[in-house]
Amino acid sequence: MDCSNTEVESRAPLCSPGPRELAGRVERGSQRKGDDLPTGPQQTVEHGFPNQPSSLAYDPKLRIMAVGTKSGAVKVYGAPGVEFTGLHKETAAVTQIHFLPGQGRLLSLLDDNTLHLWDIDQKDGYSHLEETRSFILPGRPGFDSTNSPPSITRVTVILLKSACDVACLGTEGGGVYFLELSGLTLLEDKTLYQEEIMQSVPDDYRCGKALGPVESLQEHPQDFSKILIGYSRGLVIVWDQSTRNVHHLFLGNQQLESLGWERSGRTVVSSHSDGGYMVWSINSSCHKTLQPLMSTIPYGPFPCKAINKILRRTCDSGNHFIIFSGGMPRASYGDRHCVSILQGQSLVTLDFTSRVIDFFTVHHTEPEEEFDNPSALVVLVEEELVVFDLKTPGWPTVPAPYLAPLHSSAITCSYHISNVPLKLWERIISAGEQQSPRHSSVNWPISGGKNLAQEPTQRGLLLTGHEDGTVRFWDASGVSLRPLYKLGTANIFQTDCEHSDCLNPASEEEWPPFRKVGCFDPYSDDPRLGIQKIALCKYTARMVVAGTAGQVLVMELSDEKSNHMISVAMVDLLQDREGFTWKGHDRLTPKNGSITFSPGFQPSVLVQCMPPAAVTAVTLHSEWNLVAFGTSHGFGLFDYYRRNAVLARCTLHPNDSLAMEGPLSRVKSLKKSLRQSFRRIRKSRVSGKKRVGANSSSSKVQEANAQLAEQAGPTDVEMTPVQRRIEPRSADDSLSGVVRCLYFADTFLRDAAHHGPTMWAGTNSGSVFAYALEVPSQEKFSERSVEALLGKEIQLMHRAPVVSIAVLDGRGNPLPEPYEVSRDLAKAPDMQGSHSVLIASEEQFKVFTLPKVSAKTKFKLTAHEGCRVRKVALVSFTSLACEDYTENCLACLTNLGDIHIFTVPGLRPQVHYDCIRKEDISGIASCVFTKHGQGFYLISPSEFERFSLSARNITEPLCSLELVRLRGTACHSPNFTGTPKLTQANGTHVLQGSEANGSPGDSTRTPEEPQAAFSPAPTDSPSSPESPLDTTGDITVEEVKDFLASSEEAERNLRNVSEEEARSPGILIK
Repeated sequence: MDCSNTEVESRAPLCSPGPRELAGRVERGSQRKGDDLPTGPQQTVEHGFPNQPSSLAYDPKLRIMAVGTKSGAVKVYGAPGVEFTGLHKETAAVTQIHFLPGQGRLLSLLDDNTLHLWDIDQKDGYSHLEETRSFILPGRPGFDSTNSPPSITRVTVILLKSACDVACLGTEGGGVYFLELSGLTLLEDKTLYQEEIMQSVPDDYRCGKALGPVESLQEHPQDFSKILIGYSRGLVIVWDQSTRNVHHLFLGNQQLESLGWERSGRTVVSSHSDGGYMVWSINSSCHKTLQPLMSTIPYGPFPCKAINKILRRTCDSGNHFIIFSGGMPRASYGDRHCVSILQGQSLVTLDFTSRVIDFFTVHHTEPEEEFDNPSALVVLVEEELVVFDLKTPGWPTVPAPYLAPLHSSAITCSYHISNVPLKLWERIISAGEQQSPRHSSVNWPISGGKNLAQEPTQRGLLLTGHEDGTVRFWDASGVSLRPLYKLGTANIFQTDCEHSDCLNPASEEEWPPFRKVGCFDPYSDDPRLGIQKIALCKYTARMVVAGTAGQVLVMELSDEKSNHMISVAMVDLLQDREGFTWKGHDRLTPKNGSITFSPGFQPSVLVQCMPPAAVTAVTLHSEWNLVAFGTSHGFGLFDYYRRNAVLARCTLHPNDSLAMEGPLSRVKSLKKSLRQSFRRIRKSRVSGKKRVGANSSSSKVQEANAQLAEQAGPTDVEMTPVQRRIEPRSADDSLSGVVRCLYFADTFLRDAAHHGPTMWAGTNSGSVFAYALEVPSQEKFSERSVEALLGKEIQLMHRAPVVSIAVLDGRGNPLPEPYEVSRDLAKAPDMQGSHSVLIASEEQFKVFTLPKVSAKTKFKLTAHEGCRVRKVALVSFTSLACEDYTENCLACLTNLGDIHIFTVPGLRPQVHYDCIRKEDISGIASCVFTKHGQGFYLISPSEFERFSLSARNITEPLCSLELVRLRGTACHSPNFTGTPKLTQANGTHVLQGSEANGSPGDSTRTPEEPQAAFSPAPTDSPSSPESPLDTTGDITVEEVKDFLASSEEAERNLRNVSEEEARSPGILIK
């Protein structure tokens, strides 16, 4: 059911031993076991790149990496599938993270100056990340806390000693404090203040000036009792802890930014604020006060920006590495974000599109190794993580198996495909590999931990459409969201800037020698390129991509490079309607002549909607060679085999002038908007007065209900749910003609004896159009054209926007996808019993019988729950106890962020749970359900949260780390219970089992009752007292128009409906 284009699945047999929140109600009879089911929706893993990263750390012994964010999250990554997530109770930014090498423990520093100790511990066979202790540095003794600046003990830098027993804390006041790690207790007798250091500084260097904050602390690589301490003013000392003496002084004259030891401990490198770095030699026999061996400004002589961090790595070849960030010429390239790699005579300036956070190298750290011999450079920038292979000439990038920047261009839509055939999967991967030949082939260097999760049972694809006209294919089968292939559409059109120009490698004469790296590119050449809707047939590898300027591209997967012209077809959705003038953007102009396409999805036909408004709905039926598309003006049907339009229907209301302005237009009238708002208010007041008179029967009923509620205590009377009164929407509301959903089905529309192809369209004004299609057989596609005839037209009662449409077969199952039955991949639908159509609007779900289109049952969600439908999908749930038992359910996401589950076709509410914060509008709008009870939604521009509604179908990180801890270093909190995920890593939502709310009376049901709840009743069976048919003004106001039935049959249907209404006493008509 793909009406909102966020769900590719609309196929049969659905099942359900319970969404990962369907608390105990999906198995029949003896198979139903409560312990098979989870107690609530579980947010299982976060895909993508952490939002607003602020710190980075690496454990060379365990080969794991940690990333801290500004929202207080800590994320640990190892081999693909090895992930741990923790969240500080405080929402302050994580400014620093440091691993205790090999112990699976890390120390984090927050922006509020608190320190937190984290442990990766085993729980139930799996490793979990848990915070165990926290600490805040007290004020300096002897200082008046009211007069001294509070920043004097603010921690600026942390050094963890090699013995993993003590942490050294440098502060803004220039003091160095020592913290015992096992209990996070301060070792006050070891504290080093600036006054003690100043005694060893020459008089001419003091000049009455303070040394400034501590900028760097580095342990001597050979003698662990010595610490290299650097102060902001430029002074660097080698401090001996055991004797409390200064062994060496480096009198720098430039503000210090960072320090680093060379592996042997005989050389120190320092970087400074003037864009230069210095190399200092340490010799035990020389004088205590030293001068630099070398001082240089790499990108001088003109003023340069500071070098924020510098590393020196030795190689057995003699060509050592100098790697640093910053240092760019201030006037020319001061706005560039760069990391420079210098080895011998080779220099490369890596140019990123976002700010550099931190970087590290993967190199030999074993004491017996003489040289570092770095193998990889890992750079964390604000919007992505980039890894470089330092062993391969040219230092190419290493493809990342996770942490891919989903937002390399802003995400505009998403689409999920389950059970992807192996052949299609391999073809997509092959096309993606040919797109990036310059990538390194080495293994991913951050390879710590062991992934204990089972191999995915099926292949899942997540497709994301982007603002720059690209569609990216992601492997969503497991914990790691891996990029597979990128499809571009910009090269089909004439744009102001050729996108590839800015990605060309730098010329040899350019200085600095910039190299564009990374894939984050937030700028779009033309906003009209943005992808709005996607549809893909996984059996024929045919795809439809629709965009912001009304462009609909029909594509087919090819394994070979191609050069061909694209057929262009114009479809006028206004149908020459007078009085409408399009004021929005122009259409994109396609390129003339042949275009070269790389292996992958290649366009064959461009269907251009006129006016060129954004496409709001699209669907594809590859077996019939048809694609349907809709905009704010109407919908069309196109035969891409014969390349001709079959149908175009305008859905505009005479007052729909707002639809003619387009999303990119800036000519919207404020006066008109205010006028329309006041008219709506006035109408609602007038209609309210007319509907509820002083002596009306409905007002008396309401008064009686109010008195009854006052008299009865909370436990005396079980009150029936009060339905909210929903005001009908005005027919002349702006954008009422927007097409919200499109759907193909082989069903009964003409009569109950003959079924055939149909197309359904739903609009923003609650209108549903059903067309009977004449589709020729496969052998006659080239001879006959497809014909469309309007069969039914339904107008919903409150004119609420139609979100989704799906046809159910005689057993109440959704119809299979094209080619599924012919390829023995799904059971054939029941074409003997009468079909029904499920129409989901923003306010209610309703099932109509076919072909009569008479109301069968409905559930008024807005009236009962006070919320509106945002996303809908038919979901298949499989039993934990019995793999062969499945059930279909309707999953619904509301504007309040709740997920509701209903039976199909009975529409009985099963359970509902909180899933997304109601304030997270973009998260709700981005949600996509999968066919088997999972879902994705954006928790930030760069991250998808994955959740599971199914007890069987769960994707979550299950992994372990083998730790070697020193005796006595384990420090657990007394109440450690593992790491249940209570909060998203971006700190946006807390989800606990107690939040899940089932429908009333769930706990008292007998085992037989749930079985009845999930047993689909015969289509023509009368409604029972346990599941009353809600017929509050159904046919009398739904206004069903039948364009195919004869006049006699129409009169007979109307007479039957009247008799049925007469036989249903006691139902209040509203």
